[in-house]
Amino acid sequence: MHAFLKFALAKTLSRSQVVCLLFPLALPFAASSQTRVVNATIDTSKTGAPISKNIYGQFLEHGGDIVNTGVWSEMLVDRKFFYPVLTSAPKPPPVMGNAAGNPRFNRTPTRWWAPVGADNVVTMDTKAPYTGEQTPLVKLNAKQPRGISESGIAVRKGKAYTGRIVLGGSPGAQVKVTLIWGKNATDRQTVTIDKLGAGYRKFPLHYTAAADTDDATLEITGTGTGSFHVGTVSLMPADNIEGFRPEIVAALKQMRFGVLRFPGGNFVSSYEWRYGVGDIDQRPPIFDPVWHAVQPNDVGTDEFLTLCRLLGVDPYITVNAGFGDAWSARDLVEYTNGAATTPMGKWRTANGHPQPYRVNLWGVGNEPWGDYQMGSMSLPQFELKHNLFAREMRKVDPSIKLIAGGAMPDVMEGADQARRINGQYVPDYLSAADWTGQMLLNCLDNIDMVSEHYYASGDQHTDMKLQKKVPISPPLSFIEWQRAPAVQVRAKYEHYQEYLKRIPALRAKPVPIAIDEWAYFGGRPNSYKTVPAYAWAFHEMFRHSDVFQMGALTFATATMSSNRTEAILNPTGMLFKMYRDHFGVIPVEVSGNSPQPKPTFPAGGDQPAVNPGSDTYPLDVSAALSEDRKTLSIAVLNPSDAEQSIQIAVNGTKLASAGQLWRMAPDSIDATVQVDKKPEVQVEEQAVGALPETITVRPFSVNIYSYPVR
Repeated sequence: MHAFLKFALAKTLSRSQVVCLLFPLALPFAASSQTRVVNATIDTSKTGAPISKNIYGQFLEHGGDIVNTGVWSEMLVDRKFFYPVLTSAPKPPPVMGNAAGNPRFNRTPTRWWAPVGADNVVTMDTKAPYTGEQTPLVKLNAKQPRGISESGIAVRKGKAYTGRIVLGGSPGAQVKVTLIWGKNATDRQTVTIDKLGAGYRKFPLHYTAAADTDDATLEITGTGTGSFHVGTVSLMPADNIEGFRPEIVAALKQMRFGVLRFPGGNFVSSYEWRYGVGDIDQRPPIFDPVWHAVQPNDVGTDEFLTLCRLLGVDPYITVNAGFGDAWSARDLVEYTNGAATTPMGKWRTANGHPQPYRVNLWGVGNEPWGDYQMGSMSLPQFELKHNLFAREMRKVDPSIKLIAGGAMPDVMEGADQARRINGQYVPDYLSAADWTGQMLLNCLDNIDMVSEHYYASGDQHTDMKLQKKVPISPPLSFIEWQRAPAVQVRAKYEHYQEYLKRIPALRAKPVPIAIDEWAYFGGRPNSYKTVPAYAWAFHEMFRHSDVFQMGALTFATATMSSNRTEAILNPTGMLFKMYRDHFGVIPVEVSGNSPQPKPTFPAGGDQPAVNPGSDTYPLDVSAALSEDRKTLSIAVLNPSDAEQSIQIAVNGTKLASAGQLWRMAPDSIDATVQVDKKPEVQVEEQAVGALPETITVRPFSVNIYSYPVR
């Protein structure tokens, strides 16, 4: 049992027993030998706009294999043969577009199809491929098996696997499809197929592995006369859930995160959605120029919407406003929402989905402000494009909510995009380089929410004098490092307030913010290190719940620890689940006697004028009533590396004499949760008595108290 389980988080102490700590380095009051009690007052009579469930949203993008192997159950790589069958790793196409010159995008495949029998027995048929541009053609020999194989497949003892193979060939051919999990002759199972013809046919595959290995092989070989084609092949665990990994579905479903954004991200700007619907085996594989990876198009619109149904979350689809056109976007809306009698509705019905999906949330493009984006254009041109898309999409379904691709001064500065437009590093409000401001001025009637992104940094900051990002030296204190994501939220809030002053129409028609990409890349994968930072960002969104009404973490897969056969929530996922399950919906006012310190850096761009956080430094406190107002939850975040204490008073209501506490408080900030190791982080649950006069919280802990309202 970890040591932190032995600590009682809530202690009922008399005022004379309260131990008050000095907090050198960052106190808003002078450090001395005197003590100071931090007080907070929660006033339940002062409430804010409801906190949307979509604040806890997630984002999935076809970036490499994030989707194809991260959530989808397919075990084979390049199952539709984009690459030729070779003895050594195939060479990917040259790096182009926004990946140009970036070595991390120049990926060589680590698994591929290799010939069996001899190097020259397999050729690629480009004249009559089953799908895509080529299909393997195997020349047969009566005595020697010839064909193709792929290794590096993960199987587990006693587990069943199912799939299918599409074959065509000479009547004299006999094909064997063998799953091999060991070196002995008995370490395999074979499906024999001997009724081939000139046309392609699908044949089922069934196996049960008799050993554990991460290097099983699927071998497709034939003997006899003539030749045979392998159109495509698929292999999945038999317990897949409508094509998705059951362990991934189980992990993600726990978070109840409200909304899931798809398919991009930068990927969407060169994505043809029509390639991702219809017969899954005949959808052509394509080479994605954004992430420099092969996409089999197995997970398209219908699959994404199936995943949303399995998870119980709302879909949010971003349409291609890069290389894409308004007509295609309109067709996609009709495909998802149109009646079965419409042209696209008929296609959807033919694909097995007669009922409209009724997708309500639609993003028009992704980061259109970036010159790295496929199909990027000037702001005035994109304003016309956005309005054109909106008109066409709403012709199909007037009820949809449109989310515009925005970039406030913090983003235009952070991505160094303003400088190329008007020479300003940080653009003036409503200038030619203020993308969000101009979109709100010229497209407001066609905007229901505005998309904003941020990726927080704890080791760089904006130097307003040098007009560039520079390393932070000396490094940020522990607290200020944890504050970084909330700083970005606060900066966007301040920019929004400036828009309200300058755009009268926005005051008449408020447009909330959707932070539909955000992350803090400051910790190791599956580490607790960024958990307090994420909690602080949540609190800052809660404080301005009228402005922030959607989030989408990059990526949903970042909330889990997984390998090829297992998945569990990691500390980030555990935090999202804890807040979604136990924090309230109606935020209430929190005041205090210990203001946050002034920002570390001068205001401008991504640096706000006021630091985020409640007036309870060094703690941050947020509180909310349940939707029925019968429960009050109080979240106490300690972003420091020392134990802290606070006295909390509740006005406007009386609390029951017993409540519940949920907390995350590992021994180490670098504690991890990984599928193959004993978890070092957990969400503890504890019954508590009346709200203590003084609450003492462990270092870098996140605590949620919940009390019924009397």
